[in-house]
Amino acid sequence: MTQGNEHVVATGRGRVRGRGEGPTVAYRGIPYAASPVGALRFAPPQPAPRWSGIRDAARTGPAVPQRPSRLEAVMGRRTPDWDEDGCLTLNVWTPSPRGAQPAARPVLLWFHGGGFSSGSAGWDWYDGARLAARGDLIVVTANYRLGPLGYLHLPDIGADNAGTQDQIAALGWVRDNIAAFGGDPDAVTVGGQSAGAFSALALATEPRTAGLVHRVLLESGPWALSPQDPALAAEHARAYLRLLDLADEADPGPALRALPVDRLLAAYGTLAAQVARFGTVAPAMYPVLGGAGASRTWRDALTAGALDGKDLLIGTTRDEMTAFMGLDPRVQSLSRADALALLADQAPGEGEAERRYQQYARQLPGATPGRIAITAKTDAEFRNGALEIADHHATAGNRTHVYQFDYVAPGADNPLGACHCGELPFLFGTFHHYPDSPMLGRPDAAARALGDVFADAVTSFVTSGAPHGIPAYAPAAPDRIRHFAPAADGPAGR
Repeated sequence: MTQGNEHVVATGRGRVRGRGEGPTVAYRGIPYAASPVGALRFAPPQPAPRWSGIRDAARTGPAVPQRPSRLEAVMGRRTPDWDEDGCLTLNVWTPSPRGAQPAARPVLLWFHGGGFSSGSAGWDWYDGARLAARGDLIVVTANYRLGPLGYLHLPDIGADNAGTQDQIAALGWVRDNIAAFGGDPDAVTVGGQSAGAFSALALATEPRTAGLVHRVLLESGPWALSPQDPALAAEHARAYLRLLDLADEADPGPALRALPVDRLLAAYGTLAAQVARFGTVAPAMYPVLGGAGASRTWRDALTAGALDGKDLLIGTTRDEMTAFMGLDPRVQSLSRADALALLADQAPGEGEAERRYQQYARQLPGATPGRIAITAKTDAEFRNGALEIADHHATAGNRTHVYQFDYVAPGADNPLGACHCGELPFLFGTFHHYPDSPMLGRPDAAARALGDVFADAVTSFVTSGAPHGIPAYAPAAPDRIRHFAPAADGPAGR
């Protein structure tokens, strides 16, 4: 617990000093695992070294090495702040102590998105202070290895879903240490957005970690993805070694661990461009089926009842795929035939792509083929899977809640609509950290009020399992889906 006014907490590896920030205390940059450098590159996370004295926890650790996000044009650019040394850290926000120590608080462990290729728990986008204060709960955000450092599939050298193993280690850290910060290890919600949502569901259903997760928050998960097929992952690994001139190495491990990380990232960028498919969100490397922390697909896990007994809050943004396609000139000039070819990837069977195209064309009278393709792809990549998960969970008698985020930045010609990642500044209340973000624009008072409403829904879910303003979901009941959008009069959303 905190000592006096110094905000000193004793963790299992040593003491840390946090910084009081208004209604919260922040403990940033706490190592939950050793730096993955040298012989530990690609290896499973190892315990962080112990330290003596009191470690200052005023600053976040560096991001995991990565290339720029493919969504920079949508979210805004980040100044590179990565370093392989010291990157496996997490951040904790607690309400400031006042008077008698309250009962142990519920905990939100939240993982960032970024296609398993970019992002950082330490970025100001994901500052947990407002959520902690608003909900009287504890917020934890954690880094995990990305791209080739996290998901190169070379089991012979020990490269086996290292990023997923990092997430497992972060969850273990919460179990072992959160009580010292006033948190309840028996009331942990694991959540995240996009790749973070994919990861949260895996942690909630994997036998090794399921017992540590009590509620699940899933924002805009790419549910058309299953863990990557091992044969495809091995093919991508071989292509990656060729790009690094290591294809002929009987044991490429030593060379891979000795190469400068910049070369690893550059080769990954080339590989990603080579294997990218227009209109899909799959990265070149992501969790591999059968590897550590990915023993089965999410459908198989749900069928086995692995999520049963856990409260679920799941949702999407209205126009997810505009973040990936809406600013692409190729989409704006798509012909009907081009749109049908895009839909055919996820509409197998003779005439199925045509049927889906006609279905969406009827829903969107006057829409261009590009707009029809984006809407159909949004459902195929994100929304259909979210509703499938919700239907299954609710049918099994579990407490389930579903939302859709509908905020659109001002501007009649805004091609992004309510795009992927659009809810993030509203959830964390970090509007001012998105100064050049087309998805956000310049939010007015109504938009900021919407952020309060959305944050209250999420924090009440973490603390009680009943998100404020979001009704209990029933299968195939669209009226039970809470839509969040600014309102000119009265409460935000509907």
